[in-house]
Amino acid sequence: MVEVRVTGGTVRGATGSGTVVVRGIPFAAPPVGPRRFAAPQPVEPWDGVRDALEFGPPPPQAGVFGMDTIGSAGHDWLTLNVWSPGLTGDLPVMVWIQGGAYTVGTSGLPEYDGTRLASGGVVVVTFNYRVGIEGFGQIEGAPANRGLLDQVAALEWVRDNIRAFGGDPGRVTVFGQSAGGGSVAALLAMPRAKGLFHRAIASSVPGVFFSRELAADIAASCAAELGLRPTAADLSTVEPELLPAAGDEVMARMHEVSRWGQAAHKRIPFAPVVDGDVLPVTPWEALRAGAARDVELVCGHTLHEQRLLSVLEGVVGNVTPEQAAEAAAVFAPGLAYPDLEPEELFELVCSDWLFRMPSLHLAEAQVAGGGRAHVYVVAWSPTETFRACHGIDVPLVFGTIDRGQSSAVLGEVTPEAEQVSARMRRAWTGFAVHGDPGWPAYAADRLTRVFDVEDSVTAYPQERSRRIWQDHTWEYLALQDVVRAGREDR
Repeated sequence: MVEVRVTGGTVRGATGSGTVVVRGIPFAAPPVGPRRFAAPQPVEPWDGVRDALEFGPPPPQAGVFGMDTIGSAGHDWLTLNVWSPGLTGDLPVMVWIQGGAYTVGTSGLPEYDGTRLASGGVVVVTFNYRVGIEGFGQIEGAPANRGLLDQVAALEWVRDNIRAFGGDPGRVTVFGQSAGGGSVAALLAMPRAKGLFHRAIASSVPGVFFSRELAADIAASCAAELGLRPTAADLSTVEPELLPAAGDEVMARMHEVSRWGQAAHKRIPFAPVVDGDVLPVTPWEALRAGAARDVELVCGHTLHEQRLLSVLEGVVGNVTPEQAAEAAAVFAPGLAYPDLEPEELFELVCSDWLFRMPSLHLAEAQVAGGGRAHVYVVAWSPTETFRACHGIDVPLVFGTIDRGQSSAVLGEVTPEAEQVSARMRRAWTGFAVHGDPGWPAYAADRLTRVFDVEDSVTAYPQERSRRIWQDHTWEYLALQDVVRAGREDR
């Protein structure tokens, strides 16, 4: 056992396998009662020594994948976890932001175990942040983007406390995937996050950011499910554990609501809000203007991003020409995709719109703004069913290929899987330590690292998609001006 003094008091963690592990450390006060729907508040001090051997309770979760049933009870959602090679030293720090479509996510999942990553000579931090209505609902009487503000609070805790764990607060790398990658992109654009990290890895960045009006309209529908107004005062009367169900009901019917546009087609009820304050502009606009030119960036995606969603939605092998044509019309209007088989066109368009092109364009915006970016693609496909799908990179980066939900896409643990994972871990930790992931920065030659059975460095391999989207500008999604004769969308 080890004891460490942090903001709030002293915590007791565990040692083993050459790693110090301290879990469930509060970095902010529980956001309940009078602090419900508020920006994160300072941690409440405690007396004596607090055991920090278990993960803190997850924030309220949507019902996707049974996430609403995991974890322990309690309202101390805003906690973090540290894996360190030792409590002395001056090691680089890697702070993980998990994904989950901004509706689910908790740092206690087994795939986020930081032991193997920390063995590369870094201190690893994971943490919880509010999701769903609690974190991203645009409601009256509450600041926007509370989930992002939670992330800033966690990074402030790292700045103030990580030396006690052998970490260097002047060498912090944030890294995240999916909604976590979108969060990294948002943090790059947020004045409140300036100076809290020095390098960033954004994986499978979603292109979805909301306008205030769109976010507020969706939140109003969530509140209406409960017979309430979309205000902090009204929603605070609902027990936190019950509130995500309202979001689940709205998400299930989103495709019926025309005024929500592309978000409705993909059933995306929550996303960071470009509110002009917490998030002044989209990440692409901010980076093009040089907002993060002093932050070194790695950005990339998997080759078959949409494939995971296609498997989960049961459309593999069943995509009709009408479905493919609708996807192209909704997500790539006016863009000239070639004549492809329906399933290939559907997966290509959705992969490009959801994650691939937003990720590439974020790197290109960073370079245009005078910063440095490295681009990668994960092309390794261990199974024919999932291929190089969305999320396959998470267990590879953490080295947790034998556990957790995301490792299911890898199939059998093979020597090949171990080798790909080891190369990705070396790249991620190498970037955190030296600022060099092991391949050249993205420039006019578009050199890109491709992770596969045999890795390569080549010109960006999805050239067809790059050309199709090269003139596209990533804007926030707005509320559509839908006029209907005699009725409104519900």
